[in-house]
Formats: sequence, structure tokens, C-alpha cells
Amino acid sequence: MKKLELDQFETDAELAHAVARAWLDVISDAGEEVTRCVALSGGRIAKLFFVALAQQSMARGISLAGVHFFWADERCVPALDAESNFRVAQELLFTALEIGSQNIHRIRGELQVDDAAREASVNLCSLCPASANGLPVFDLIFLGMGEDGHVASLFPGETEGVMNLAQVYRPVVASKPPPNRITLGYVTIAAARQVWVLASGKGKEAALRDSLSQGSATPLGRVIRMRTNTRVFSDIPS
Repeated sequence: MKKLELDQFETDAELAHAVARAWLDVISDAGEEVTRCVALSGGRIAKLFFVALAQQSMARGISLAGVHFFWADERCVPALDAESNFRVAQELLFTALEIGSQNIHRIRGELQVDDAAREASVNLCSLCPASANGLPVFDLIFLGMGEDGHVASLFPGETEGVMNLAQVYRPVVASKPPPNRITLGYVTIAAARQVWVLASGKGKEAALRDSLSQGSATPLGRVIRMRTNTRVFSDIPS
């Protein structure tokens, strides 16, 4: 298997529909009754993806009832706050597909940050299978990419010691608002069976080029180096 797969598209809409179609193909091939642990991300492209996924799921008659939804990161805000990644998924995906609350495992950003990270980690580990070294293994993690190459809420500038922390979820202070967040750590992302990155938007050409280069130090570049395979869907000109 290639360490990196790059799928390029002309527009963000094409990208969103392609990712939705690809994931529904995976679910259809495996059988809808299979339980899956999946992490979602926020951002502009995620909104388009959620709408495309809901539309295609209904049109194709493919249920997501076997999926347990978690988050790659969350802002430390209440569930219905405009900045909440959960709120976007709830409005554009879960409500449309009538996903049961028992399958939605949001990070409670309204809690004190250490408590929120600890609760999210315990919840995830209670539902996902573990790797040989005890890490929860997601079936699939969806990530976006920022202008600085950040993924989830893993931003440039962290020390090697922090990046190597074995915490499943950990608090971070982001370099963009809102600052207080909870994020999956690198080791948990690296342990996932699949990681799909939706890299979309103007002003990200340099970050994507750097991240895909050998030995890249960007957060996305680090994820790619740590994994056997990462799939990147992009509408950014190469």
C-alpha cells in the first residue's frame, strides 16, 4: 500500500461528493451491520461533506446506523455554540439521517479542559477496539487541513515531547480563536485503520506542498510520516 494517496478535484463540491461516495462505498461493501468508530472534523469543507453524505446516504439507501461518531477535535464551547464542531454535524448530518443519540459521542467542551479530555478518552476507549499497545483504533478519521498545515487541533510549534504524548485526547491552546480546544493526539491518529484528509481552500497551496514533501515538519506531514497510508482529497492546485 502506498504511504500517500492523493485524489485531486476541480472544486470543493466535487471533493465533498467524492469523499461521501467513497465512504458509502466502503460501508456498502462491508455491510451496514458492521460497527464502526469514526472521528469527524469541523471546518468549511466538512459542512459540504456532511450535506453530500446525508444526500447520498438517503439516495442510495445506505444506513449509517452502525457508525459511532466521535470528533478529531472540539472547541471548548457549549454544544449549541456557533463555534461547536458538534453543532455543525448535528444540524447538517445527524438530524437529516436520524442518527440515534447513543451513536453520537461528542466532546463536552463546556467542561473544564482536563475533565473534557479525560471523559472523551474514556468514552472512546470503552467502545473502540484497542491496538497491541493499548491505543483505541478508529476505523476512519476525517481530518481537514489549515493554512499552516494543522490537522485536528494539532498546530505547528509544539515540542517533540508534547507531540509524543500518549494521551488519546488532550487539551491544547490553539494559535487561532477560539483558543481552548480538545484534540486527538498524534499517536491515536497514527493508530487508525484509515485517515482521510479533506484539504480544501484558497491560501493553502504552500502548506499542502510542504506537508506532502518528504520529511515535512507540518502537523499533516507528521501524520503522514507516522502512518502506513494516508489518503488526501484536495481541490488545491498542485
